[in-house]
Amino acid sequence: MEPSPLTQDSRPEVFQAKIIHLYETLFKVHNDVADDDDDHVELSDGFWQEFFLHRPDAAGLRRVLASLTPDDMLHQQAHSQQLFSRAIVRVKQATAPADEIALETLTVFLDAALSKKYTNPSADIIAVLTGLHDADAVMAEFVATLDAAIRNGRSIPLRLRAVRATLAITAAGFQTALPSYLTHRDLFPSLMKYVQDCDSSAHVLPALFLLGLLANYNKFEFQNPYRLRLDDFVNEAIIRDMVLCFGHTCTRLRHAYIAIQDDMPEGWTLGSTLGYIGLGALAPSSRPSTPVPAPEEAKSLFAALPGPDVGILLSTYDFANANKVFCFNLVTTASDTDSDPSPLSAYLSLTSYMFQHAHRSTRAALYTYLSLFVLQILVEDPLLAKRLCSDETKLSVRLCRQRQPYLPIVRGERVPAAIILDLISDGISHNLRRRLDVDFYVLCLGVLLRLLSFLARAKVRIAYHWSELWRTLLSFVRFLTTYESDIKSNYKSAGMISILVKLLAFALSNGENFLPDPASYDDLFYKLVESGDTLIKFRDTFSLSGQADPMQILINVASHYHSLLQSDEKGKSRSKHLSPQAVSTVIKQGYETLSIDASEGLDRWEKFREADFKTLLKKIARAAVEDAKTLNES
Repeated sequence: MEPSPLTQDSRPEVFQAKIIHLYETLFKVHNDVADDDDDHVELSDGFWQEFFLHRPDAAGLRRVLASLTPDDMLHQQAHSQQLFSRAIVRVKQATAPADEIALETLTVFLDAALSKKYTNPSADIIAVLTGLHDADAVMAEFVATLDAAIRNGRSIPLRLRAVRATLAITAAGFQTALPSYLTHRDLFPSLMKYVQDCDSSAHVLPALFLLGLLANYNKFEFQNPYRLRLDDFVNEAIIRDMVLCFGHTCTRLRHAYIAIQDDMPEGWTLGSTLGYIGLGALAPSSRPSTPVPAPEEAKSLFAALPGPDVGILLSTYDFANANKVFCFNLVTTASDTDSDPSPLSAYLSLTSYMFQHAHRSTRAALYTYLSLFVLQILVEDPLLAKRLCSDETKLSVRLCRQRQPYLPIVRGERVPAAIILDLISDGISHNLRRRLDVDFYVLCLGVLLRLLSFLARAKVRIAYHWSELWRTLLSFVRFLTTYESDIKSNYKSAGMISILVKLLAFALSNGENFLPDPASYDDLFYKLVESGDTLIKFRDTFSLSGQADPMQILINVASHYHSLLQSDEKGKSRSKHLSPQAVSTVIKQGYETLSIDASEGLDRWEKFREADFKTLLKKIARAAVEDAKTLNES
């Protein structure tokens, strides 16, 4: 038999997807010798027809783009400009699947290509996308195309891709002039229509993330139109959808902390456990147990939290700061299912976990500032503060117990104000470092002062373990006294100490207006008397003097009771070892001869102004930008 004329080619060791070959052709990653003429050749219609028929390979495209330097991107700008313009055409044509492929490809391309370290970022990025000559026309067309796709795309998945593409270009170009094209167009109405049509919080999340970045783009340099839009937006149905999305996101973010270390209190029954976490439909026994990481591994895992979804907190803050309707809905919206906590419950729970781990990274600290901004905005509004103290808004919140010291466990529902007091107390206790995060403590003490001043003015008495709060504040005084040189080195520490002293003096002079019973008021005096020596040392260490100064109120009260504990009303010396009951008796008797010369204005505070936190907010926005990039890669 004669041999067959057919021959069999050897099988390649690795099969390469066709779309990867097209990526490499587009960006010429295997060209060893650069051909300047070839760089400017228009790729054929057939190439692009095939390109937008193949499903994108996000990882493959990122890998190809990662192999290119910024100079490579500029050298091959003719092809990147063709990709950008051809993709816009496909999206405008709104024909499946080419429009979906174009949007998905643009998302990856914009995120990867624009994040490179260009020498002249604004000019170089425009060169990569459009060329300097056609920049305004092409970018205006691009934004208009995205706007139309977000508002009227033929399906939610397609519209979601348009949102993600817009998020990619906003995040990747945030430090350049690129987002200015988006602020000029005003995508707010389209984003709100998109949110209204979504039936999933996962789909709403990128839109809110995008809104937060757009509202913070150069917000201190010019009148940002998105900020103005937030002021007068009153569609409660859409606001409720946003609030529910925020709540679901907080729950997911909180679960990540629990996955590292399950901190459910021991000895709880099934019923009380489910009531505590607000997940009545789920039983712990149905979940597989997970191995507990070693301490060092746990530290590393905690340091990476919260996840990138936390960037939604930026738009939540912007809405809360601008819009009272949003704040009202954040406080009052119920869960959309029986098995989930309310948005407020989920937010407070996540905040509790963030506070206990705020010290682990700069990024984590920045997001705790943002959460504190929201808390401060809520508690300084009298109508909202009243709701936070109302039995009608009672809720159950799972609070973090991953590090000692622990606050007492309270079963059942409580008013939100009591939970906020726990959050602040826990935050103060768990972030004590010689290099103290003074900004964090200024905000924590500010929230406390605002909340206590409301309780005193309104004469609202809430059930709370007040003794723990006084213990926390006085322990903080001892800490500051011990590490005076480290504390004084921070120029903001004087303001922090001033708020702390005002807060203690205010509680002492106005406690009878908000503490639930005389025993609670007695306990405050008892703890103050116990700390008398520390208070004197604290005053001298930080040069706090003057008869009218709030510090002197504390010293005078401590001195008054110190003398009573030394000798009785007849001048006879008392025993040096008085029982707690005997001390309490002396405290009650001492009220008759005690005069508290309360300083005016102990309950005064300045309303939140974001201009006071300009530097922090710019850092927070940059952190959210990086999280948006991470979100786009997922």
